[in-house]
Amino acid sequence: MTGEIVNKNWIKSQVGGALSANFLVVTLLASLFAICLPYLSGQSGISLAQSVKPVITGARVAGDEDRTRFVLDLNAQVVPVISGLTNPYRLIVDLPEVTFELPEGVGQTGRGLISDWRFGLFALGKSRVVMDLTDPVSVDKTFFLPAVDDQPARLVVDLVRSTPDEFAEFVISSRSRDTARIEKKSSKSDRLTAQKSKDKPLILLDPGHGGIDTGATGVAGTLEKAIVLDFARLLKEKLDEGDRYDVRLTRDDDTFIPLSRRVEIGHELAADLFISIHADSVRRGRKIVRGATVYTLSDRASDQLAEELAETENMSDVIAGVVLDEEPTDVTDILLDLARRETRSFSVYFARTLVSEMKSAVRLINNPHRSAGFKVLKAHDVPSVLVELGYLSNEHDEKLLISEEWRDRMASAMTEAIHGFFRPRLARQQAGPSQ
Repeated sequence: MTGEIVNKNWIKSQVGGALSANFLVVTLLASLFAICLPYLSGQSGISLAQSVKPVITGARVAGDEDRTRFVLDLNAQVVPVISGLTNPYRLIVDLPEVTFELPEGVGQTGRGLISDWRFGLFALGKSRVVMDLTDPVSVDKTFFLPAVDDQPARLVVDLVRSTPDEFAEFVISSRSRDTARIEKKSSKSDRLTAQKSKDKPLILLDPGHGGIDTGATGVAGTLEKAIVLDFARLLKEKLDEGDRYDVRLTRDDDTFIPLSRRVEIGHELAADLFISIHADSVRRGRKIVRGATVYTLSDRASDQLAEELAETENMSDVIAGVVLDEEPTDVTDILLDLARRETRSFSVYFARTLVSEMKSAVRLINNPHRSAGFKVLKAHDVPSVLVELGYLSNEHDEKLLISEEWRDRMASAMTEAIHGFFRPRLARQQAGPSQ
């Protein structure tokens, strides 16, 4: 009996000692983690908490044609910058980068002075809400209501009907603050415009849309901006094999880039080939129009479908609330005109090469090489094409666009076409200077 008591006491002392030692170790580790966390994260605990993006959980429009209120529900206070744009009338609300957790379909209909509205990431560190207006407005007041009990915090923007002249004055004053522009001198632009490799052709892949501009939406809800970015990454992987090209993307995340900026990037990089990648919807013939299509630039559209698609694509900047600068319409420099004609010839040659490769791999639309006045193809010194992978308005095309097997075949066909386009140049480089 005594032995049992001794053994039990001994066991209890050993277990107690072990638990004490373990507790001490855990306590020390927890203390060390708490001390080191700010340094491991590269910032203090306070700034780490502040770095979490505000979340917008609700939005609504109330009022009538004389006075309309726009409300955002969120979990932290933000400071909006409000500006306006005309042709058509739009109100822009710029915010620090936020997370939108809003129900599907929100913003497609409005009320009162707001016909509809959209939202999304506009640039690095900046989110944007764009409201389409039924009439010119004035911003009567803007205020923030803190959270109370079970009610979230709210950002409120009150609008009242105005006159065209008053709204024009508001647009001018808001433009002077430069709120509707993306700074070209960002770190991302610097990376894009880094010196290219002189011994390799530079190919610029341009996934369409992005950020606040979602592009087309498929029958089953597939977003164009996501599909084309995934495909561009896959195509880049295939082109990187063999180390023959320097391949860049105009965007490698869900960020909006204006059409003019996409063209400028190709010019600044002195790209040898520009491929814009899309998967649009059509308004008419949804069940009929399907298959891949290659578009080149022309002053007159080759057909009605090409004209409608170019009109839709060229609205990207309007959708995102970008200031549209006037573009010169006449070419006054004869050398520039000659360069543009030569570039268009190369673009057409590549388009035909691309169609030839794709027709053996994927389904093509009837007359797969078409043309129209796409703004994104207007670089005078870079051969450029726009590839419609398919049409999200067609349920069969949508299924193919999300198929890994189909995307692999499509990317392989495009890779072979690019090899064929650059084969003479690569052969000359391998041969070296003539003796």
